[in-house]
Amino acid sequence: MAERRLEIDGVSKRYGDVVALREMTFAVGAGELFGFVGSNGAGKTTTMRIALGVLAADAGVVRWAGEPITLETRRHIGYMPEERGLYPKMKVGEQLVYLARLHGLSTERARRSVEEWTERLGVAGRRDDEVQKLSLGNQQRVQLAAALVHDPTILVLDEPFSGLDPVAVDVMSGVLQDKAAEGVPVVFSSHQLDLVERLCHRVGIVRNGQMVACDTVESLRAGGTVHLVVDAPQAPKQWADGLAGVTVKEHVGTQTVLELGPAADDQAVLRAALATGPVTEFSRRRQSLTELFRNVVSEEVAA
Repeated sequence: MAERRLEIDGVSKRYGDVVALREMTFAVGAGELFGFVGSNGAGKTTTMRIALGVLAADAGVVRWAGEPITLETRRHIGYMPEERGLYPKMKVGEQLVYLARLHGLSTERARRSVEEWTERLGVAGRRDDEVQKLSLGNQQRVQLAAALVHDPTILVLDEPFSGLDPVAVDVMSGVLQDKAAEGVPVVFSSHQLDLVERLCHRVGIVRNGQMVACDTVESLRAGGTVHLVVDAPQAPKQWADGLAGVTVKEHVGTQTVLELGPAADDQAVLRAALATGPVTEFSRRRQSLTELFRNVVSEEVAA
């Protein structure tokens, strides 16, 4: 049996003269949390809509378990759009049962699933309320419930953490981790890169409709710029000027943050710092995902 794996293979999409996707390629394996990040308009939502069959690709193919994805396969995808996809004047419980039935569940099973997910997501007490009467955060919880009530085999979520308070973020994070633990491939986009870094097994960074980096967070950070944090309380601000391969990035109090190039010798940096007096901190720091993303965006603006 083929691996339960969602593959986006060489998918391209053009709107007139505008190229939205250029051979977009990545895969999400069973039980994997995959973070899909990029600037607004980079192509994340277009990719998700093509995977869902909402849009048709100009080229490329979407596969599930080694086979091109079909309408029947798509019935088993849990999708959470960035824009609200709920009927505002319909009651929460009735709407969720209706959506579960559309995915093939019996009425009884749909009702049980709605009870389970509204309880878990903290909106059980709002089942008889119209969606439009809920706060934005509770609407977001209901939108997630809509993606989960039919027990999907794949989860595709577009900005699921948008507008959530810290408690709701923790609830949402726990749900995604639990679904991944059940073997469900989970792909989600988010601008909250600290959450992506904390939750995801792998991350794909998109720029101008292309995947420009795709790996584990640790591997991406390992390939990024190395910063050295030096705390030398008695050192003048210019103490690191002129060191080979070293760029001074910032001074924060008595700390100096240095960027080390390929030719830099960290021991020469340490000797220079010690020459000014005591050194209370001397540590390497890899770039965070936020810093890596900012560099990618800077390259895009420069281009």
